[in-house]
Order: sequence, then C-alpha cells, then structure tokens
Amino acid sequence: MVTEKKTTLKSNNIILEDREKLGISGVEYVESFNDNTIILFTSKGGLTIKGASLNISKLNLDDGNVTIQGIINSLNYTNKELSANKGGGLLGKMFK
Repeated sequence: MVTEKKTTLKSNNIILEDREKLGISGVEYVESFNDNTIILFTSKGGLTIKGASLNISKLNLDDGNVTIQGIINSLNYTNKELSANKGGGLLGKMFK
C-alpha cells in the first residue's frame, strides 16, 4: 500500500500600514530578531525585515501570524530552496 503525504502550504500575505505596523501570515518560524532586523521564514521563503525600533507585538506560530511594529524600511524575500540549504544560521555559516 502506497501512502501519499499531502502538505498544505499556508498562504503568505503581508499588510503594511503607514510603514509602522506589519501583519504577516504564513509564518513558519522566527530565526532571529533585534531592534533593527527581523529574520523569519514563511511558506514562500525567508523574509528579512529591516527598520528601526522593531518589535514583535503578536506572534502565533500555530496560525502562522506575526504582527510587527516599528519603522519599516525594507522587506526582502529569499528563495525557499536557498533558505532551506543555508545550514542553520550562524553555526551553519561557520562550518561551511
């Protein structure tokens, strides 16, 4: 008997309000964050948010929703395949 594994990809939506409040759905996990940079992974790939006074005000990974407040200067996606092959953050980069 052959069993098929079905994966349901969450949709990924971004709502930016006045460059001060950012709502993101489809978030799988948050890799790192500080006042100037937040790195997270979504169903569509890695996402880096840069700005000032950044704060994760709501985080619900069960639903895949994140709300970020602060001054948003840039959003940058990375390819999902490239993000998966990075090798686990800082330690992966050190042992390449």
